[in-house]
Amino acid sequence: MTTVEDLIALVRTYNPRSNEALLRDAYAFGAEMHDGQYRHSGEPYFSHPVAVTRILAEQQMDDATLITALLHDTIEDTKASYAVVEKRFGHEIAELVDGVTKLTNLQLNSTQTKQAENFRKLFMATSRDLRVTLVKLADRLHNMRTIKSMRPDKQAQKARETMDIFAPLAGRMGMQWMREELEDLSFKVLNPEGRNSIIRRFITLQREAGDVVQKITTDMRVELEKANIQAEVMGRAKKPYSIWRKMQEKDQGFSRLSDIYGFRVITATEADCYRVLGAIHQRWRAVPGRFKDYISQPKTNGYRSIHTTVSGRDGKRVEVQIRTREMHEVAETGVAAHWSYRNGERVENRFAVDPVQWISSLTERFEDDQDHEEFLEAVKLEMYQDQVFCFTPKGDVIKLPRGATPIDFAYAIHTRIGAACVGAKVDGLRVPLWTRLKNGQSVEIITAEGQTPQVTWIDIAVTGRAKTAIRRALREEDRERFVRLGRELARVAFENFGKKATDKALLTAAKALAIDGVEELLAQLGSAEITGRDVVLAIYPALKAKQGDEVDQRRAVVGLSPDQVKKRGVCCQPVPGERIVGISTRGQGVMVHAIDCQALADYEDQPERWIDLHWQEGTHGAVNTVTFDVTIANDAGVLGRICTLIGEQDANISDLKFIDRKPDYFRLLIDVDLRDAEHLHRVQTALDAESNVSSITRHRDPGLAVPARD
Repeated sequence: MTTVEDLIALVRTYNPRSNEALLRDAYAFGAEMHDGQYRHSGEPYFSHPVAVTRILAEQQMDDATLITALLHDTIEDTKASYAVVEKRFGHEIAELVDGVTKLTNLQLNSTQTKQAENFRKLFMATSRDLRVTLVKLADRLHNMRTIKSMRPDKQAQKARETMDIFAPLAGRMGMQWMREELEDLSFKVLNPEGRNSIIRRFITLQREAGDVVQKITTDMRVELEKANIQAEVMGRAKKPYSIWRKMQEKDQGFSRLSDIYGFRVITATEADCYRVLGAIHQRWRAVPGRFKDYISQPKTNGYRSIHTTVSGRDGKRVEVQIRTREMHEVAETGVAAHWSYRNGERVENRFAVDPVQWISSLTERFEDDQDHEEFLEAVKLEMYQDQVFCFTPKGDVIKLPRGATPIDFAYAIHTRIGAACVGAKVDGLRVPLWTRLKNGQSVEIITAEGQTPQVTWIDIAVTGRAKTAIRRALREEDRERFVRLGRELARVAFENFGKKATDKALLTAAKALAIDGVEELLAQLGSAEITGRDVVLAIYPALKAKQGDEVDQRRAVVGLSPDQVKKRGVCCQPVPGERIVGISTRGQGVMVHAIDCQALADYEDQPERWIDLHWQEGTHGAVNTVTFDVTIANDAGVLGRICTLIGEQDANISDLKFIDRKPDYFRLLIDVDLRDAEHLHRVQTALDAESNVSSITRHRDPGLAVPARD
């Protein structure tokens, strides 16, 4: 474990003005609080905070961040409290330690909804102070370095979480070295055989070809000396996970993979970067399509460098990155460059980009607390992106992720432009909206008044910004449609009872049902959250008695013993009037099936489970849901007419789901509450006679049946 003297000596190498006394006090306090605690490996627990602090000190971080790292587990795991930390080390450090504690308590590997909600909290904490996230990333890095002491299932869980969230987050923060190490450590846990096979290939390659990195590095230095360019040349084999990912993306074996070695040339000035590029291209042949200039067009995380791939020694392809020393610091440490110190002063790196702007723009776009899952999707999309640069007709640069389309380009300019988009021209030629944009292309968006976002755009767009705006617009449009549909359903429901759906009646119903206003009542009615019958009976409860005596649903089926509980099969949805049979199930009671249900074939060899049943005679309530598979014309008012027809048959729609949308037709599943087979036949006949209904069938799904052998 690093001693306090070693830690202070390390900090003094870049910050001679460091508060040595405060660092010693934090070290002593942390050691005292964690005394008697041990890690899974058997080491004293305090060795972990010290290791995290050393990682951050190697990134030349400020005193507050280092002290936070030393204390980051004290509030959570020891008797220390926020008040104690604040009194001893000040408000700033107490807030940072508390922020890290809250991030540690987030269960990022839980259910999708909970994960999305907690992911939002992580980003909100990051937007308040980036140092909280820097400590958390260093904490995760040390945990991954020492993960072998954990149970195998915990190792896999942490590795997957690291691969999905923390590694790409480190990359988006510009800390590429940390991203690569986190990915490789996770890869070692999740696919040890795959990683070992790549390492074995490297050993074989090195034995056959010698030290390729050293040979190519020497060749480059010779060429730069000839051109009288002062520069540092470094080379290395790429990390096993990086190679594995390329093999998967390109669907190539190791032997066919070209750029398994990477080389960096560090210069003094930007001008020298382009001189180096010229010298390398004069000596070796450039590979077409493998040149990127991130100096003139930096990435959003501040990354600047020239990338080129050339055919080097023995025809081997090698990737070369050319950058200045300042650019290299940002490329390696990313956001840490904002907080790094040198000779006791904070270093201002003109190329460092503050990711708080990116995080703030994300959190602003998702103000609604219900948007957790969309927020998670948008964040992951933007963290994993590689970029292309396109131009507006006026020459403005628009940065987009690889694979972006004109839809993404339009929304990147302005949400209003995106919503009104009807077409696009790329380099002067009209192209489909699903066209993938390439670097350097000029894009012109064609708009039209009255255009609105289409459902298909969600699949076309790749940026979180575009997907979010499209979904929001569609939700608003759906609400308008539900309100219109709800008004029609209300009219039919009231007429069935001999009443009129006046605004006053609807307002009274909304108050009785504790719904906020008439519009919300109609929206819920149109989206099947409530029924027309619910609305009418909320005002006229006495009408319920006039509906006639109905069969008690608890005794709707005859043939069961008093202790047997029936359940209606969702696979075949039998209704009174149809022949039925019961299948006894362990723990599920008796499942009632229609006699022609396909799922009964699974029980042919189990006659002891069959029970002879029939429906109780009398009037049954409209409580038996039947699903219709309906294909209708995509014309204005058709859906409203369909719902009116169903209402006219004294039936209620309990759910409605679109399963296919085409320019000329819609296919949807409609759940209708019916009384019996005669009622079902009447509804189906009415819909079949409608000219805008091209087909209607009863939807049955044998796959929903309870397994035959339970």
